[in-house]
Amino acid sequence: MLNNCRALDLTDEKGFLCGKILADLGVEVIKVERPGGDEARTIGPFYRDIPAPDHSLYWWAYNSNKKGLTLNLESGEGRDLFRRLAAGADFIIESFKPGYLDSLELGYTDLVRLKRDIILTSITPFGPEGRYRDYQVTDIVSMAMSGILYQTGDLDTRPVHMSLPQACLHAGADAAVGTLLAYYHREQSGEGQQVDVSLQQSTAWFLANAIPMYELNQIVSRRSGSFRWSMKSSQRQVWKCRDGFVFFNIIGGRTGAKTLFELVQWMESEGYQDEYLHNTDWERLDMFAVNQDVVDRISRPIETFFGNHTRAEIAEGAARRRISVCPLSSMQDLHNDRQLAVRDFWTKVRHPGLEEDITYPRSYIKSSVVDYKIDRPAPQAGQHNQEIYGSLGLSAEEQKALSLKGVI
Repeated sequence: MLNNCRALDLTDEKGFLCGKILADLGVEVIKVERPGGDEARTIGPFYRDIPAPDHSLYWWAYNSNKKGLTLNLESGEGRDLFRRLAAGADFIIESFKPGYLDSLELGYTDLVRLKRDIILTSITPFGPEGRYRDYQVTDIVSMAMSGILYQTGDLDTRPVHMSLPQACLHAGADAAVGTLLAYYHREQSGEGQQVDVSLQQSTAWFLANAIPMYELNQIVSRRSGSFRWSMKSSQRQVWKCRDGFVFFNIIGGRTGAKTLFELVQWMESEGYQDEYLHNTDWERLDMFAVNQDVVDRISRPIETFFGNHTRAEIAEGAARRRISVCPLSSMQDLHNDRQLAVRDFWTKVRHPGLEEDITYPRSYIKSSVVDYKIDRPAPQAGQHNQEIYGSLGLSAEEQKALSLKGVI
């Protein structure tokens, strides 16, 4: 879709996903690293548990489909080379601290002089202005400052941080959307612009349930583990089954009546009779107003039913009856999932340095026109130096001299 565009990716972990999304759309994304390679190459886990820069699964996941270039922006010659690269780019993505590129005379006002329609996408912890502007950030800080950690964990316990970094993924995806909006605007007007993305703000959008809960019911959502809080009761969302867990919400009224009716019919067809469930008018049931006794009376037989079935049995039976139930899956479960196999979700990517094919998620896009897939694994440090610097007219000797000086 965007194979006529080029992007220079200057980001660290805060922005890898932005460049990855653009690369999957066909943009020629050039990952610019410092000489010697990006520090993110040391982030595990590692392929075959070998802690080497080219074995980082984290690096592989978020930098596939990109090309790789090394460049020292702190040097004058490095900045000159970057300006030459920027003059031929459509997008520049960066996640430096606010003001850093300006201090190098490579900020938006400087870049727009080189190329009027350049689009600069900046990802920062808390935005380019305000009292938190210069604060440093980690994923747990961003999750806490956005309010997410107030909701994660069991009731009356300390907050529990999600197992893998999430804030950077929200910000990276938002940055990609912002970049595409700016590109659309440029196609209409010929003007470039700067896109500003804050990790805190992006992560706060993850509170989509908490905000309307307060605005509509004046309830401050809090940690509740496998449950959710309504106005008068705690209601289970994660249910144990024979080989793991499934996610299911009891929702009454018009929204959930058919689901609950079908579930009760299913239970009864297998001998799980319950007079209370059978006689409940699900359309008149308001789960936000019922007390804990009613919730427990509804939940107990459902809990027994789920507990006597496997995840696959529940998922397949629910799909046939159009009941919204989601099995909680491990990565191994997803890799073996029949639906993902039919969707051709997984693909093999050859890693030349390993002489081995590695399984990747194919793409987030299904198109009738283009076969979107991973064309190349994440680059090695400086892998495409010769190609890209050669296109600027630098000879092999000149590149070698710049490498010895620590410029590239």
